[in-house]
Amino acid sequence: MISLRRALAVAHKEFRHIARDGRMLFLVTIAPAFLLITLSYVFSLDVERMAIAVRDLDRTPLSRELISRLTADGDLVVMAYLDEDVSLETMFAREMVDAVLVIPRGFAAAVLSGDPAEVQCIVDGADAITASQFVGLLESRVKAFAVQQHGVFSIGIELSSRAWYNEALKSLVSMVPGIMAVILCMPALALALALAREKETGSFESLIATPVRGIEYLPGKLLAYAVSGMGSVILAWLVATVWFRVPFRGRLPDFLLLAADYLFASMGISLVISSLVKNQQTAMFLILTVFFIPSFFIAGLILPVSNEPLMRAISSLLPTTHFITISRGLFLKGLSLAALVRQALILLVLGLLWLLTSLALFSKKLK
Repeated sequence: MISLRRALAVAHKEFRHIARDGRMLFLVTIAPAFLLITLSYVFSLDVERMAIAVRDLDRTPLSRELISRLTADGDLVVMAYLDEDVSLETMFAREMVDAVLVIPRGFAAAVLSGDPAEVQCIVDGADAITASQFVGLLESRVKAFAVQQHGVFSIGIELSSRAWYNEALKSLVSMVPGIMAVILCMPALALALALAREKETGSFESLIATPVRGIEYLPGKLLAYAVSGMGSVILAWLVATVWFRVPFRGRLPDFLLLAADYLFASMGISLVISSLVKNQQTAMFLILTVFFIPSFFIAGLILPVSNEPLMRAISSLLPTTHFITISRGLFLKGLSLAALVRQALILLVLGLLWLLTSLALFSKKLK
């Protein structure tokens, strides 16, 4: 007969171990927040500061006002004002600037008369990401200036665009909630390492002499690390909202509930892996292989989930795929719990399937 008392005893014992082991406590609670900060900066595609040079051939109050408006917030920093005879190639070759803004003669006259006016942007194409972001940023700011002046002028093709949920199209705003799904696998890694360590050090042998059964032992372990892992969820949420200032438009209780659902699903995989391996090194390798690598490339973090049947099937088995949708939905779209019930149920089913599989694989016999 299943004993809840024995399961809670296992959980209590594991809580004490986590509290006493500084490395395990860091892995379960602090490491996810640390990784969220690090990986968010690594995978941020935004250019925070760009050095530009200005060649103002018009030299009128209106041209100077345009330059002032474009550089008002500090994202674009004017490093030099160039005369007509200065070589632009030299500026780029020495990497002194990322782009050059050229305001031609007659700019103010054209704007005031209602005729089309042109502003030329010359970028260093060696850095394609920076160049494309600069062109897009400059185009939007020039259009805004044109509206304020009640005039019409263009820099190439006129575009009409609008972004929902992330109006400024900042990649950090999108990446931080997504990366949260990846870094919150650290409590699952800690669980796998704890189970593998017991086999590796021989302490698992003492379990054989006790009446504790697998259906009490494994859920007890899972409970301890899941509850401890909720501390890392709260820290990660604080990092996202306070450090990165990512807007959180959902309800915090919904986020915590669904994060617990995600921890349950991811730790179910840890239980299966730890049932198949005998040492910590192998357990760590498999956890990183299952969580980190696929999560970055096929779970929808950087690129949309592939429509290819095999890849879609694999991604649907990853808890990170569903929690990326949940996290972005709560942070950026303010979705309700009802709107995310499908992903929540999938995580719950995955967790139950992995837990049942681990119970089927569990054995108190030494192999």
